[in-house]
Parts: sequence; C-alpha cells; structure tokens
Amino acid sequence: MATTSDISRGMILKLDGSLYSVVEFGENKTARAAAKVWAKLKGVDNSRTIEKTWNSGENIFPVRVEKKAYQFLYKDDGGYNFMDNETFEQVALPESMIDAPQFLKEGGEVFVSINTETEQAISAELPEKIALKITYTEPGLRGDTATRALKAATVETGATVQVPLFVNEGEVIRINTKTGDYVERVKE
Repeated sequence: MATTSDISRGMILKLDGSLYSVVEFGENKTARAAAKVWAKLKGVDNSRTIEKTWNSGENIFPVRVEKKAYQFLYKDDGGYNFMDNETFEQVALPESMIDAPQFLKEGGEVFVSINTETEQAISAELPEKIALKITYTEPGLRGDTATRALKAATVETGATVQVPLFVNEGEVIRINTKTGDYVERVKE
C-alpha cells in the first residue's frame, strides 16, 4: 500500500480495475483547504488519458512492474512477436502496446514491461536511440549546409524520417525513438 506522496512519473497505478501510467503529477496547496495531489494518467491496457485528483495522504494502488530485455522476431496477424533473451519464451503484443512500432527491426532489442502480479506483458519500449540504414532519399546538394534544411528519408523499417541534406542513401543514422528525430550519422 502506498500514499499520494509516493507518486512518481512512470509509476503504474490500478484505478477502477484498469492500469494507468503516471505521465505528469503535482500538488495544489491552498490556505484554507487541505493539499490536493493531481496526476495525468495514460491507460496501459486501454487508450484513455485521464486526470485524477486525490487528497494529500490518500492511499493509491501501485502495480509492481518488471522490465526485461526481449528480441523482436516478426509481425503477423496476432501482433508483434517478441522472445525473452533468457528463457526463450515468446509473447505477442498488439501495435497499441508498443511505443514506436515504426522503428522495430527484426532482431532488434526492446524492453517489455511485465505486471508481476499477473505475469502479463503490459507494454514494449524501444531503446531511446537506435541505428537504422537509409534505403531511399533524394541525393544531397553539395554546399547546401548553411541552413538547417531537412529532407525525407526512408529507413530499412519503412518509416520516414527527416534528415539533413548531407545524409545519403545507404548510410546508417541514429534516430531518437521517442521523438522520431534524426540524431547523427553512424560511422561503420
């Protein structure tokens, strides 16, 4: 059992039979009334986003979650299939439970969050930065680097990323999976 003073960003809470992840939280204090704690919550097992307010010191129900390294195997009608790197057990997750499915590459590493009470997979998260090869982009023009101009590039997973003009087809680039932005070229 925990109280509202234990709330932290990323914590998974159980509310009304559903699981929610804390996106943002804060405290409102007034001179007359007791302090209130508010949180913006994103549904883990549904796609809802809600805001909840508690009186300070009220009980909350956190869910213990464990993150394990998995390997992405393939996508089929059942969803995205992942394999545990230690036990070789496989789990399938729908696209809505994966934070950046457009950057998933076969054999790539992901971190799957597992609810320790039910042993069920809750979500899959890619590493913050991954390296992908560019399969198609328009050729860059020499000397056109004075401005921060960008062009579209298709990477090996099929996703389109905005890259600087000097990046060419066949090069490997690092991408931030949270924002989908180009970070840097990778030297091979």
